[in-house]
Amino acid sequence: MSDLAIYPLSNEHKMIREAARDFAQKEVAPIAAEFDESGEFPSKTVKKMGELGFMGIEVPEEYGGAGMDCLSYVLALEEICKVDAAHGTIMSVNNSLYIHGILKFGTDDQKRKFITPVASGKSIGAYALTEPQSGSDAGGMKCLAIRDGEEYILNGRKSWVTSGPVADNFVVFMMTDPAMKQKGVSAFVVEGNAKGLIRGKKEPKLGIRASATSEIIFENCRIPASNRLGEEGEGFKIAMTVLDAGRIGIATQALGIAEGAYDAARLYASQREAFGQTIGSFQGTGFKFADMKTRIEAARLLTYNAAMTKEKSKQTGARYTLEASMAKLFSSETAMFVTHQAVQIHAGMGYSRELPLERFFRDAKITEIYEGTSEIQRLVISRSELGIK
Repeated sequence: MSDLAIYPLSNEHKMIREAARDFAQKEVAPIAAEFDESGEFPSKTVKKMGELGFMGIEVPEEYGGAGMDCLSYVLALEEICKVDAAHGTIMSVNNSLYIHGILKFGTDDQKRKFITPVASGKSIGAYALTEPQSGSDAGGMKCLAIRDGEEYILNGRKSWVTSGPVADNFVVFMMTDPAMKQKGVSAFVVEGNAKGLIRGKKEPKLGIRASATSEIIFENCRIPASNRLGEEGEGFKIAMTVLDAGRIGIATQALGIAEGAYDAARLYASQREAFGQTIGSFQGTGFKFADMKTRIEAARLLTYNAAMTKEKSKQTGARYTLEASMAKLFSSETAMFVTHQAVQIHAGMGYSRELPLERFFRDAKITEIYEGTSEIQRLVISRSELGIK
């Protein structure tokens, strides 16, 4: 991969990309298949990611982070996901879904208490928005938080919580005024050892299997009122703001998966022979590479553009919803296209678990689903363009 002229990389950008690439190849690649098979959470390598600064890349140094920009985050995450999307998911949730909301809406005390240990890799964060009956329709959530003096009492069930089985802290969204629907949602940080927080069953997933996912149940779970993020009723705004950042992470994850599958297919096509020549010599195969490469580079431009737009928003305060949705939509569908083509190029070996292609193929699908399905991204993009609220 050559650097893009439109986004010249600084020495700092190149350094973090190289550090992430080196770590991914030496530490993650040798264990990726094993942890995919077992579904076990890769605690040791996740801890090392924290020690290297990958778990809080955009977090200011005063809160334990690396103090770098959004493009640095994307470059590092891309390298991790080229090797294993499960490790990338854990890294992405920490950086975007968990940290971003606290960093943007939290008090100084909340940042020091809930960001510092996560950004430095000493603990894991998670994000709990989805419920069994409400996914994209966040205004339909049933989880309820009732104020009781200087505490809130939380009840309800959250589903598909990434890192749920292992997280030390959760950013959680609850109804505080159900009659107000979306305007009645509030956000909280809940510590994993809070009484009344119960970790439910671990989900048996198709892909990203080493990234632990579970239900989280709240049964009269009491938390300090000081753990609320922002004001009551601001939760939906916080959730959507966080998802803008999260979608850049998913776009990057999808880009990395596509690149990993593409690199494997290119190597295979240059070595595998049929009818007296390498299979890459056949026009039918060559055209697949032309389509894959073009889509990957287009996805990269959209993803890097979303990252740079987010970076500018730190000064302007402008939303980058459109850029994040376009990057997420195109990159996720590119990941599915490229992994499908890469498996086809490998033929029978692409279907075998001896090679990582089938894992890339399984991992790619989730990028079209979580943090807003492709259908939701098209809705967001079209409404933005047509001025529909």
